[in-house]
Amino acid sequence: MMLTATDATFDLDAHHAQTIDMPEIISALSFALDLTEGAVAGHALRSCVLGMRIAAEARLNEFQQSDLYFALLLKDVGCSSNSARMCQIVGGGDDRALKAGVKLEDWTQPGKPKLSTLKLMWNNVLPDGNALERVLRIAQIGRAQHKNNEEMIGLRCDRGAKIVAKIGLGQATAEAVRCLDEHWDGTGYPSGWRGERIPLLARIAAVAQHLDVFATEKGTEQAILVLEERSGKWFDPELVRVAVSLHKRGKLWSNCLAGDSEGTTRDTVLAYQPSDTVPLGADKIDNICEAFSDVVDAKSPFTSRHSMGVAEAALTIANSIGLSADRTKLIHRAALLHDLGKLRVPNSILDKPSKLTNEEFSVVKEHPALTQQILERIPSFRLMAQIAGAHHEKLDGTGYPNHLSAAELSLESRIIAVADVYAALSEERPYRESLDLGQVSAIMRKDIPTKLDPECFEALLTGLQTAKIPA
Repeated sequence: MMLTATDATFDLDAHHAQTIDMPEIISALSFALDLTEGAVAGHALRSCVLGMRIAAEARLNEFQQSDLYFALLLKDVGCSSNSARMCQIVGGGDDRALKAGVKLEDWTQPGKPKLSTLKLMWNNVLPDGNALERVLRIAQIGRAQHKNNEEMIGLRCDRGAKIVAKIGLGQATAEAVRCLDEHWDGTGYPSGWRGERIPLLARIAAVAQHLDVFATEKGTEQAILVLEERSGKWFDPELVRVAVSLHKRGKLWSNCLAGDSEGTTRDTVLAYQPSDTVPLGADKIDNICEAFSDVVDAKSPFTSRHSMGVAEAALTIANSIGLSADRTKLIHRAALLHDLGKLRVPNSILDKPSKLTNEEFSVVKEHPALTQQILERIPSFRLMAQIAGAHHEKLDGTGYPNHLSAAELSLESRIIAVADVYAALSEERPYRESLDLGQVSAIMRKDIPTKLDPECFEALLTGLQTAKIPA
């Protein structure tokens, strides 16, 4: 049953009675990072289990294991930042499919592409071009491989390290994320470091993620074979030895294969959490929500601050209406995270300058439900999940994904729906320039009171005029 405005306070009390810690929230939100990488759901969790087992066998101390734990869960936190550029380089191909596929290829040997690499490129480069145009674009990409890798991985790694710092984790965790794609022999990126110059935690994370990727796609035996083939090239030989030893003794893969239940894998991840884990304060939760809103907004240049804009507009409405501090905080966090599910939408759709096809729009319409599913993995976020998941619902039942009616929509959801439309119209899009407040309000009035809540809309205008916030 959906939350209504009349029962919001009761459910909010239950919401505030729950606590949350860093491992719980990060392990759940890691599913959003899997989306942007085109990975099989739970990739970050499985990588975490594998990496922590390798770390324990290699006898890392407690502090190192604590830093590694969050580096493994957040290793892909910068990945959305290169999605738009990757889509541009390949001429509109599916950035998620490319990211997933390239992990299975050895891209350190320019001029020696395998058939599988060429097939991956052919399936994802310039999809609307003719055969000659596609061949020429693939050749162009091949010639610029080093430059492209340097740019793509640099964007990802630098952004990832900054987000880790924003969350409030240590320098060692940030450096592990920054150096994830460095290789033992110096052929990696972004700095071309080699050997023990690469942080140990980054070396472990690299081994762990490749074990999961290959085990998921090819099976555990093939994953170990690839690890051994790349020992001394991509990977630290000593860490390869440790992983192979665990594999041979049957101590590597339990509860961390793609076919295992999500609950079992996540329970295993939480069993490895640092011993000094404590419940998070409100400020720390806010930092995490803001950090993940940055992940979402980084996916497209047209949404560079959309989540923050929605959150600011939602706060304006909530304050104008006079909601309590607790309800306002809930709305703010839900607004920051409302578009997590968009990380699954390819940039070829997000950044398309022309009208979307019905099939493309169907992909877009999946994102609110995905947002809700991710947030519902956190017990204390379930109310927030419901609110965020309804941000495209309309009062007359014509919204998506569930076609909810006015009676089924909470005041909180109505606020975010109005804030989302306002922010979107105020921002530049691939197919139009940004609109001023007069234009935005004129467009929004056409949907009042049939689709958008009139009280929330008037509260937004009042708040904007009172605060003199530029549109």
